[in-house]
Amino acid sequence: MARLLASEAGLTFRRPRNLAMLGVLAVVPVLIGVAVRLASDDMGGSIVGQIAGNGLMLTFAAFAIMLPIVLPLTVAVVAGDAVAGEAAQGTLRYLLVAPVGRARLLALKYANVVVFCLAACALVALSALAAGLVLFPAGPVTLLSGTTVSASAALLRIGVVVLYAAAGMAALGAVALAVSTLTEAPIGAVAASVVTVVVSQVLSAVPQLAAVRPFLLTTWWGAFDGALRAPIDVDRMGQGLLAFAAYVLVFGSVAWARFTSKDVTA
Repeated sequence: MARLLASEAGLTFRRPRNLAMLGVLAVVPVLIGVAVRLASDDMGGSIVGQIAGNGLMLTFAAFAIMLPIVLPLTVAVVAGDAVAGEAAQGTLRYLLVAPVGRARLLALKYANVVVFCLAACALVALSALAAGLVLFPAGPVTLLSGTTVSASAALLRIGVVVLYAAAGMAALGAVALAVSTLTEAPIGAVAASVVTVVVSQVLSAVPQLAAVRPFLLTTWWGAFDGALRAPIDVDRMGQGLLAFAAYVLVFGSVAWARFTSKDVTA
């Protein structure tokens, strides 16, 4: 399984399309930093507004800007192609010839998606951190709660944000993987996953639908800002992690039920 995962990850990270998307993820934080650097007006006390005074805040701002659509789009492309892409190319049947059961193969596909999510979020953080240190001064960070922490403590909180964001993207990956088992058209799986994100974002913005907001995946992506409070908002971030786990369980079960009974001889 370790060898198969390494092979799957190698294929994923060598694919030109995926490399291009990772390149975009690395460039966007730099563009945000440059835009803030060139801006002449005061952007207030928000996360974005604090970047000019402390480059470490660029990392948090990058996630605030990229989590709603940029990161989900990247994950949807990789996860939506995981099974549907193999089926479309006709290579899925040959994969199943290997002495690995369908459930283990599906778990392998999802593990690869999780690795990609973690790599994508880490890349965003590293790019934003490098750009922030080059473009702005760095030092103790004033959190959203008003407490000031040292730069080293801020770096630890950045690590928490990366792990939390990766968990949120992994939950979306489970949704996209489930859709990927339902079709042999990769673009259809990717489009359905992206539409799900957009619809969820729209529903979250409608005040009259506040009752359904806790059940929407996108509602909890923004809870990473709990790491910018003292003490860390463990309760809200914990609820987000539970929501992510619920999505993985439900849509992982859908993917398993479909994939283990899927006809791949056609």
